[in-house]
Amino acid sequence: MHMSDQREIAAPVAEVWAALLSADSLLQCVPGAKEVTGNAEDGFEATVVQKVGPVKATFKGKVVLSNLVDGESLTLTGEGKGGAAGFAKGAADVSLAASEAGTLLSYEVDAKVGGKLAQLGSRLIDGFAKKMADQFFTNLQTSLEGPAEVVEDAAEEGAGDVEEGAPKKSLLKRMTGG
Repeated sequence: MHMSDQREIAAPVAEVWAALLSADSLLQCVPGAKEVTGNAEDGFEATVVQKVGPVKATFKGKVVLSNLVDGESLTLTGEGKGGAAGFAKGAADVSLAASEAGTLLSYEVDAKVGGKLAQLGSRLIDGFAKKMADQFFTNLQTSLEGPAEVVEDAAEEGAGDVEEGAPKKSLLKRMTGG
């Protein structure tokens, strides 16, 4: 399967680059990561627990960084084995470019699965892989930018409209004004 996307991250290129090369940052960003050790030169070892459809597995794997162009691009290549659940392997080409907001991160991912996971069907696997990639880059963005500002909850604003001691109206009555 092949996926590509890009994200605007409100952080300087050097900061995004450093995060991609840090085991601590990867531990925060990889969905389901329980442990990430190693370094950019020698590669990282990771333990990730994931549930794909009815199959839950603990994957142990290695990620190697290659094609490093300092502050511009890199390739992450990884393979994980989940015992009876099967395996997952893939590569992601990531490029960074300075933008008005900070950094434009672009990525292209190619991934393959085998074993029980492959038997789940390509639609389920493709959807899961896209969700994992999106979650990784969302986590990376959040770790660099901080959490998004919380918008006032409209439900809280309307909560004061009910008189103390007044009986609660059903949802239907509130919607119809009855």
